[in-house]
Amino acid sequence: MNLARRTMNHPAFALVYERAWRPASFFAATGRTMQADRRDAVRVLRLRGDRRVLDIACGPGNFTHYLSERLTGDGYAVGIDFSVPMLRRAMSDNRGARTGYVRGDARQLPFPDGSFDAVCCFGALYLIPDPMVAAREMIRVLAPGGRIAISTSHRADSWFGRVSTAVGGAGGLRVFDTDTFPKLFAEAGLVEIEQEVHGLMQYVSATGPR
Repeated sequence: MNLARRTMNHPAFALVYERAWRPASFFAATGRTMQADRRDAVRVLRLRGDRRVLDIACGPGNFTHYLSERLTGDGYAVGIDFSVPMLRRAMSDNRGARTGYVRGDARQLPFPDGSFDAVCCFGALYLIPDPMVAAREMIRVLAPGGRIAISTSHRADSWFGRVSTAVGGAGGLRVFDTDTFPKLFAEAGLVEIEQEVHGLMQYVSATGPR
């Protein structure tokens, strides 16, 4: 297990991750606030009504709970993570009537094909071993016509981007090219593929084939 994954699995890090580390690090990388990211997540996933939502690598559940509050009827959001300390924080801080949490591996999701109307993974694919396998699993559990969205690292062509890539790589973080995920989604038959790049992060969304 590399340094990045060991850090994510440490109980002390789970305490500060969503409250301090993630907001500060993402703002430094993108110039965007967590509030903006959450609003955009609701928009690109087209959340409404009784949608079934899967939040992969949910950490302490802040995004999962936020998304669940935008649902009505029989809608619900499931957060899945491999880290026990993160899931403990999720169960402690972000429980809700429409929210549930599962421990599992993003590379082998414990759900049948087409189980969810919206599938997302925000700020985690660069930490997961075999991220392409995890991305294909996201596509597998997506219902026909459902929405998929990710935010992940971007190989910026600048001195800061090159330094960040080198430093991140030393700690076990992967950095992806601009076309990596749009190409993967297109090859899987997804449509309405959209991408935004903000600094060192890229945001990619698409619609599953009907």
